[in-house]
Amino acid sequence: MTHKGLRHSAFVAVALTAALGASACSGSAGRGAGGDTKPRAVPVVKGEGKTLTVWVMDGDYSDATLKAMKDQLTRQTGAEAKVEVQNWDGITTKITTALATSTPPDVIDIGNTQVASFAASGGLMDLTPYTKDLRQGQSWLAGLEEPATVDGRLYAVPSFAGARAVIYNKKIWAAAGVKHAPTTLDELTSALRRIRAANPAPDFSPFYLPGRYWHTGVQFVWDAGGDIAAKQGSTWKGALGTEAAQRGLNAYRQFQNEFSAPSTRTIDTLNPDQTRVFADGKAAAISATNATIALIKKANPAFKDSDMGTFPFPGRSGASQPVMLGGSDWAVAAKSAHADLALQWVKIATAPTVQKQWVAGHDGWIPNSTGAVEASRDEADPLFRGFFDAALRSKATPAAADWAEIEGNKDIDKVFSSIASGTRNPKQAADAFDETAGKVLNARH
Repeated sequence: MTHKGLRHSAFVAVALTAALGASACSGSAGRGAGGDTKPRAVPVVKGEGKTLTVWVMDGDYSDATLKAMKDQLTRQTGAEAKVEVQNWDGITTKITTALATSTPPDVIDIGNTQVASFAASGGLMDLTPYTKDLRQGQSWLAGLEEPATVDGRLYAVPSFAGARAVIYNKKIWAAAGVKHAPTTLDELTSALRRIRAANPAPDFSPFYLPGRYWHTGVQFVWDAGGDIAAKQGSTWKGALGTEAAQRGLNAYRQFQNEFSAPSTRTIDTLNPDQTRVFADGKAAAISATNATIALIKKANPAFKDSDMGTFPFPGRSGASQPVMLGGSDWAVAAKSAHADLALQWVKIATAPTVQKQWVAGHDGWIPNSTGAVEASRDEADPLFRGFFDAALRSKATPAAADWAEIEGNKDIDKVFSSIASGTRNPKQAADAFDETAGKVLNARH
């Protein structure tokens, strides 16, 4: 995970599966799982003399933002917060082990798509009764709330997001006669065809889209009304073979093959680094996170902010394509000795004022709700507004405990690279994936 970028949506799948396997059999998902759903307020408690232990991932929050959260907790409750910054290496095993002890950290900052895995182990407190109070009048971003909700129950509260948008080279576009960012899919494809005509070299991509880049590929599936997998009763089923998903996969193949160089069909974004490809002028546009802006300028110091623009990837219906949000949630350990104080921390850290002033205003993240995104967008650097706009239409990976294995084994990457390269048609690729997904996502049953 890079600071101000899109955090990884899964960690090492093998470690995750091994660490969770022993405790997953119980089917528990934290304190109160499947029980009381009667709404209740987060209790305001006296915490003088008590210390709340908070685990935070390295790079997620600045010292100033954490201090603001700590100071507010002390003002409201009298308690102190001990913040412990965690490194990414081996974090899945470390968290799983800690949650199984009798003295876990009280509050944990975790990736949004990790929630289902830790909930399956019984390590997270069921926050469902407190949902309304924790929401604080906000409409949380779907791409953050969906993976935090397992079987209809809330196990973590959204805190921030990172989103992908289109980054484009204004000079290349202008030289091809395209002066404005497109707002519809027709406008985008028309612009890219003009750019292709002006740049016919076979190693040039009007839109550089590597085949092994499912994070953008899946946007075509979602845009067509399809999904990766769906839960039917207690069973997960792969859903790429559905009619809607097939429309999306066919649209993806057409777009990738027409606008990305043939050499990109079986590669990922790292080999070669798509940042370098864009910085070297070999691509007129890429799909990437806001962290990429700084990387482009580092790769080619001649690039100025005014040379680039951003916009959400246009969809079929006129709205933008739904994007996958990576981000952070706050969860409370099921065995926390200070659960009431932990709930107070979560409420403080995700409050609209803290989101606007600190999470977005100071640290530069996309905040956790549609209202906060819209408010922050107007104050953001114009170059970054495309990422805020993209975040307003989002979805998430399946809230299944073993989704990490699908990512870790590159099963989802293979779908898009095989379609882009033509080694499989969309139906064949979907059938292979759906069979694998059915096995992996239901392995605990």
